Amino acid sequence: MTAIDVFNGDADGICALLQLRQDQPGQNNQLITGIKRDIQLLKQVSVQDGDRVTVLDISLDKNRNDLQRLLDNGAQVFYSDHHFYGDLPEHPNLTTRINTDADICTSLLINQYLDNRHYLWAVTGAFGDNLNHSALTLATQHRLNSSQTEQLKQLGILINYNGYGADINDLHFHPADLFKQILPHNNPFDFINDSQSVFQQLKDGYDEDNKHVNDLSCEYQSDKVAVFILPDAPWARRMSGIFSNELVNRYPDRAHAVVTHNKQGGYLISVRAPLNNKTGADDLCRQFETGGGRKAAAGINHLPVEQLDNFIKQFSRQFTNN
Repeated sequence: MTAIDVFNGDADGICALLQLRQDQPGQNNQLITGIKRDIQLLKQVSVQDGDRVTVLDISLDKNRNDLQRLLDNGAQVFYSDHHFYGDLPEHPNLTTRINTDADICTSLLINQYLDNRHYLWAVTGAFGDNLNHSALTLATQHRLNSSQTEQLKQLGILINYNGYGADINDLHFHPADLFKQILPHNNPFDFINDSQSVFQQLKDGYDEDNKHVNDLSCEYQSDKVAVFILPDAPWARRMSGIFSNELVNRYPDRAHAVVTHNKQGGYLISVRAPLNNKTGADDLCRQFETGGGRKAAAGINHLPVEQLDNFIKQFSRQFTNN
C-alpha cells in the first residue's frame, strides 16, 4: 500500500498538510505539489488497489477525470478543499470535506476535522490565504496575544509568497522541500525561532522583492476596479499574489487584477474580489479557458496577449455590476 499526499504549494495547502501529518504521521508518503497555480496535480498520480491518496487545496472540478481514475483503480481518497467543485462524485472510496464559503480555507477545514489539535498551523494558513478575519477569530478563540498573532500572519504570508511563480525556478524553495523543512517543528513558533530553519531566508527574499512594489503604477482604474500589469521579472511573478492581497486589504471596496507575464508568451492573472463583497472572482475567471479559483480570489493561468483588452472589459463589467 502506497500513501500519497497531493497538495497546493501555497500556505493553505502546506499548512493543511502540516496539521494532518503532525497528527497522523506518514514518514514514507509520496509528496506531489508544485507552484500555486499548478492545480491539476492528480494527473501526476498513479495508484494501485488499496493505495491511499490525500488531496488538499486543489479544485475537484479541475481534477475530476483523474479523481475518477484513481477511484476506479481502487484508491481510497480523502479530499479537502474550498474551491469551486461542480458536481460531487459519489463513490464509497471517496471522503470529502469541501466548503466554498468565502471565509473558509482548507487549513480551517482540516482544523475542524482535527478538533483544533494543531490550530496554530490553521491560523497561519488562513493568514496566508488572506482570510484575515477568520484567522484573527481563531487566534482570539485560543487566546493568542498580538505578538504571537502577528508572527503567524507573517509566516503565512511568507509561505504563500514562496508558492508564486511561472515555474519552480522562480521559487526560493520547491513547496515539497519547504513542507519537509517545516514538518519537524512542532509548531510555527519553533520554526520561526529556529536559527537553522529557512525562515530568515524566506523573509529576506520577500523583503528584497517587496522593495519593487512601491514603483508600480495602475494600468486601468475606476472607483470599482483596478488593473496592474507587472514587468517580466522573477520578483514580479513571486510578488503577484501577495501584491494582490495587499491591494484588496488597502482598498476593500475595489476589485483588483494583477497581470504578470508567463513563460508561454501570455499573461498570468490574479483576481481579487472586493474585501467587503467577496464574490464573483471565480465566476469571472472560469469564463476563460485556464481560469478558476474561489469566490474571493481566483486567477487565469494563461491569457493570450490579444485577449487582455477583453479580460479588462469583462473584469470591469463583473465588478461594476456586482
